[in-house]
Amino acid sequence: MMNMVGDRQRTVAIGRFVVPVIVGAGIVSAFQVGKVPVVMTALQDDLGVGLASASWLLSAFALVGALAAAPLGLLVGRFGAKGMALSGLLMQAVGSAIGGVSPVFDIILASRVLEGIGFLLLIVAAPTLIAAATRHGGREKAMALWATFMPVGICLVMLAAPVLGLIGWRGLWLGNAVLLAGYAVLLRGYMRAIPDADLRDDFDHCAIGDDLGWALRSGAPWILGGIFAAYTACYFAVFGFLPMLLSKGMQIGPELSGVLGAVIVLAGAAGNIVCGVMLARGYQAQRILMTAFAVMTVCSAGILIDGISVLVPFPAALIFSFVGGFIPVVVFDAAGRSAPRSALVAVTIGFAMQGNNIGLMVGPAIAGSMAEQFGWGSIGILIAGIACVAVLLGRSLLRQLSV
Repeated sequence: MMNMVGDRQRTVAIGRFVVPVIVGAGIVSAFQVGKVPVVMTALQDDLGVGLASASWLLSAFALVGALAAAPLGLLVGRFGAKGMALSGLLMQAVGSAIGGVSPVFDIILASRVLEGIGFLLLIVAAPTLIAAATRHGGREKAMALWATFMPVGICLVMLAAPVLGLIGWRGLWLGNAVLLAGYAVLLRGYMRAIPDADLRDDFDHCAIGDDLGWALRSGAPWILGGIFAAYTACYFAVFGFLPMLLSKGMQIGPELSGVLGAVIVLAGAAGNIVCGVMLARGYQAQRILMTAFAVMTVCSAGILIDGISVLVPFPAALIFSFVGGFIPVVVFDAAGRSAPRSALVAVTIGFAMQGNNIGLMVGPAIAGSMAEQFGWGSIGILIAGIACVAVLLGRSLLRQLSV
């Protein structure tokens, strides 16, 4: 009896930290996204490849996500979020280790695909785990905390830049492999606090085909995927070129523009937290989306249009990032509320992440082409058009959540 009481007390104690630990898994996974830009020049010099080839080490993540996020969401829903989250961390660890020791660019590129699959497994499984852990309250704030994983992870890995001269890019890859494997052990221990019954629901009674049928028939996964695609297309249409735009618009050097860029990315994390509080206090998701896209459109003009005061681009980018941080929180929260059972949360997140990666691929490409043809200011028109579509999708989302 005493042992049972002791086990229960330990489980309760662990349960208090399970959401932050899951968010930490997202942060160390985001390191794998942010580590490539940090070492791009060193990597090119070491491997003897051009910028176009090296950029595929980053684009591989977006390509994998654009093709496989929704199918991986189905696998998570079917085979269990706990196992898929651990598998995702371990796959990233293996991929990072292979990349860290391989002298061949093609093998390193293949290892990035493996990392990308592992990254997606963790990202689509984690919201399901959080939804189960917060079944009795606090979901909005927990999802807001989860939404910070990407900006926080990218900013933290930027801090590794000063030590790269000591460890090199291969040391960064191998260090990440050890970190990911160690974190998998940590996460496994903390996930014991989430009852399997809260995750299982009626998994055993539904085949993957049933889950896919629901996803294809239901409007929510498509709408959330469209909103996330619109957000990332707008965000990276600006942030894909932000250091260059800040250097040009503020007449500063690349070092200072990089520091300001990190501060701007962190503003997005602050936006995540603020949106979680707003949702918890009853603010309507549609109004948050409309406001966020409208403000991003206005701020993009301050970043992009030539001839504006040098004092404008940085605060405009700061507000752009802060308000943009509202949108992922709304998407993750709506995924948990729109899925009729836990098995389908991962499927819905998978659709959303597929949209996210499609936007990441398409937004900068179209923006770069428009800027080359018509000037930087034309990107503002692109963002305004995408924002209008996103607002219409937000209206549809409200109807879906009201059903």
